[in-house]
Amino acid sequence: MRPTYLEVNLPQLKQNLENIRKHVSPAKVLVVLKANAYGHGVDGVAPFIAPFADYIGVAIVEEGIHLRKMGIATPILVMGGTLPGQLPDFFEYDLTLAASSLDLLTAAEQLAESARKRLKVHLKIDTGMERIGVREYEAEPLLEKSWACRHLDIEGIFTHFANSEATAPRAERLSGFVEAKLQLKRFQEVLSMYEKRNQPQPAIRHMANSGATLSLRESYFDMVRPGVLFYGVYPARDIEKTIEVKTALAWKSQVVYSKITLPGRGVSYGSLWQAEAPTRTVTIPCGYADGYLRRMSNQARVIINGKSYPQVGRVCMDQFMVNVGGDDVRVGDEVTMLGEGIAPEELADWAGTNEYEVMTNISARVPRIFVGAVQ
Repeated sequence: MRPTYLEVNLPQLKQNLENIRKHVSPAKVLVVLKANAYGHGVDGVAPFIAPFADYIGVAIVEEGIHLRKMGIATPILVMGGTLPGQLPDFFEYDLTLAASSLDLLTAAEQLAESARKRLKVHLKIDTGMERIGVREYEAEPLLEKSWACRHLDIEGIFTHFANSEATAPRAERLSGFVEAKLQLKRFQEVLSMYEKRNQPQPAIRHMANSGATLSLRESYFDMVRPGVLFYGVYPARDIEKTIEVKTALAWKSQVVYSKITLPGRGVSYGSLWQAEAPTRTVTIPCGYADGYLRRMSNQARVIINGKSYPQVGRVCMDQFMVNVGGDDVRVGDEVTMLGEGIAPEELADWAGTNEYEVMTNISARVPRIFVGAVQ
């Protein structure tokens, strides 16, 4: 195995889920496993966590198919945009469709009728994200069509927050808080159409993502959808931490080369860093092809033998260098790039991005070791 690997603590993920479930009860919990389980490795995370989840959320139909081929039986909602030509896969693999337009809902009903199969559907309402979904002020025709569908099981209806991270009490004056409340009001107005037309509301109404799960109880409805929160990361630095979660990742490697770098000798491409005096620099076999982002050059730090050291020079595709000063760091010594006090938030700051990008960019070529997996 490569000396560079990702260690995933599965029992910690389960504990995060249990803490979330306790907080939102009696609402159900949809666990988001898109993007390779936020970089954690879906092949190890899904079999372990699926028995404890009420629903699983993915972004694209291929992710849902992969889970079914793995033997995952938990209901799976494909939350992203879908083309009509992809609908047969939903029937074949028992996936739940996010009906984000009247045309898609109509096509699903027609295919269900001709195939003589039923399909579970969640109606997607756009209350302010402007991504996919029928806007709340245009939702009535979609609802009317759903009431007329005889070959679909309209199981759910949902929307997505654009600014829920700003719902912490101390952020009430921020525009994001006002926007989140407005989106909630718009979704409630759509739900009120059912009562006005004497129609039963779908069994699963859902809106709350990670931010709203922490801070906006009114948005729980029947199910919440924690994404980054399930993985132990809070969606904003100043959000009220009403649920205790911890990260489950440790990204590690080993020193593969150790040498003394003399003053005036540039380190890595572009010679962005030079030593001011003879100093020991070591090489780590990990680079931006592994997800250790190039934008972190001369910003990051790592832990070696319990001590923090700065990354120096430009991060290469497959390697980067670290300045260990006068310390005796040798080939084979363990290196921690994430964990042991280095949080995803720090990598995000060094890269000028967010924690979501940091985690989902950890390449599939980095082996995953799943701690606590069922043998």
